[in-house]
Amino acid sequence: MANGEMNDTLETQLTRIADALERLAPPAQSATDLNQTDAFVWNPDKGALKPVAKVNRVPFGLLKGIESQAKSLLSNTQNHAHGLPSNNALLWGARGTGKSSLVKAVHAELNSTQSNNAKLALVEIHREDITTLPGLLDILRNQPRRCIVFCDDLTFEGMDDGYKALKAVLEGGLEGRPENVVFYATSNRRHMMARDMIENERAVSIHRGEAVEEKVSLSDRFGLWLGFHHLDQDTYFAIVEGYAASFGITVDTNVLRASAKEWTVTRGSRSGRVAWQFIQHIAGEQGVKITIPD
Repeated sequence: MANGEMNDTLETQLTRIADALERLAPPAQSATDLNQTDAFVWNPDKGALKPVAKVNRVPFGLLKGIESQAKSLLSNTQNHAHGLPSNNALLWGARGTGKSSLVKAVHAELNSTQSNNAKLALVEIHREDITTLPGLLDILRNQPRRCIVFCDDLTFEGMDDGYKALKAVLEGGLEGRPENVVFYATSNRRHMMARDMIENERAVSIHRGEAVEEKVSLSDRFGLWLGFHHLDQDTYFAIVEGYAASFGITVDTNVLRASAKEWTVTRGSRSGRVAWQFIQHIAGEQGVKITIPD
């Protein structure tokens, strides 16, 4: 083989190797401007934050039956916004009871009353991307703007090792949580673990108690725990009536309550989510458009 042909072959092989390595390499982190808007969604494939122009949320004042939880989370968030000590927060409990709605409402409520330099960015990371949380925090760490990183419905199943990544970045890693970031998560389980996951750990571990404690200790990394439970009927009616008044839905109170009660029978529960679904049904019947103020 001539030297020229050998060099061409070698160059081709090196090019293929370089292309393969480039495909395996993690995406380059793009420049992030947290002043574009107030909310973002983390895209780990691109290593970037996608701006969200309008957040799907319920106004803070319309959240009923969770006043105590709202007061605690708002206070914690205000501390964070002003550079004071604050805790990571775990909002746990029954589905549809206002956990994620409260996080988004607190963010909007706080930003509506703060000067520009105290407004927070809300950054959502999806449950399936939780292992990429360290990469997200690396991007946020050197940002001048303070942030809430939010993960909705954070639970772990089977052999899921995502809890290790979360545990490391909350407090256990060398760098720890960035000073400008607080982490809020919602979960249907207090310890974010399925019961069979706990039982599996007991079954296969030499030191069963220690193995379970390792997983349960993840929830201990959240300094603020807020529990959410199903509503009693009076609170459910108060939510429905509050929505109706806010959105200009005019229905006789007795008729509204009777219809709202019947709606819960079809849904099998009373919750803030069920109340919201009911009020959309009534608004549609009356031809009333529901508009959430920015």
